[in-house]
Amino acid sequence: MKQPTKPFALCIKNAGNEASLILGKVYRILPDSRAAKDDLVRIVDESGEDYLFHKDQFVFVDFPSAVRKKILALQNAS
Repeated sequence: MKQPTKPFALCIKNAGNEASLILGKVYRILPDSRAAKDDLVRIVDESGEDYLFHKDQFVFVDFPSAVRKKILALQNAS
């Protein structure tokens, strides 16, 4: 798998990771080409730390610049 080109991931599955991922929540992706080779994506989860999750748990999305900035500001404020 190549690296996701979209900067955000929408959680669509959280089985086994209920404490780390909330269904329907948008998470920031941190680039990690080594993880992508194993179909993993590095996500900043509910703890505020980044962890690897399988790509099948997400739909990759992007937003207009103003929305992107607002999402990042909200995530940084948490």
